Amino acid sequence: MKKLIATALFILGVYAAPAMAEVNAAQAQKFVEDVTNDGIENIINANVSQQEKDKRFATLFNNALDMKFIGQFVLGRYWRTATPEQRDAFIKAYREMNIKTWSKRFDEFKGRNFKFIGTTPSNSANQIFVNSEVPMPEGQPAKVVWRVKKTGDTFKIVDIIIENVSLAITARNEYSAYIKKSPNGVDDLIKDLQQKVADKPAKAA
Repeated sequence: MKKLIATALFILGVYAAPAMAEVNAAQAQKFVEDVTNDGIENIINANVSQQEKDKRFATLFNNALDMKFIGQFVLGRYWRTATPEQRDAFIKAYREMNIKTWSKRFDEFKGRNFKFIGTTPSNSANQIFVNSEVPMPEGQPAKVVWRVKKTGDTFKIVDIIIENVSLAITARNEYSAYIKKSPNGVDDLIKDLQQKVADKPAKAA
């Protein structure tokens, strides 16, 4: 459930070189609050078909995340050597896989509301952490920290940290290991993601 909480609104960030920049904390927190409220009211509680819920989730996902920023971080050093075509194909496949995976499970948020408890400055340029908690079936609430980046007047979520575990770093480590052991590197990773979207088992590298 803790992973679901993060990934459904999913995810991930690039850690820029230390350079403090002023980000309006109240505006950043309101952005994340609006994202979570939109998901609860217009997707989970909406009396519409699953197909329509999937469509609304895709819109929410695309509007809330900076996918190019995410893709650059997740591929790490492989982003620098990837061709423009590989970069575009990776971002497309990664986006589609996450939308397909988590839109089907988004109803598991039903009855759960995020409690926002302020913000924390970031050492990365134009970024800030928005802190929240969400009740769990048992035990203490899960701590969910949203890394938000501001570009111009626009806010985007670039990472989500659950109980001190960054989904950005987790994904980067997983994909880097996959690329390293695959004969065709980034192309194999893209193919694997595409196969997951198509519900086809990936062939062994």
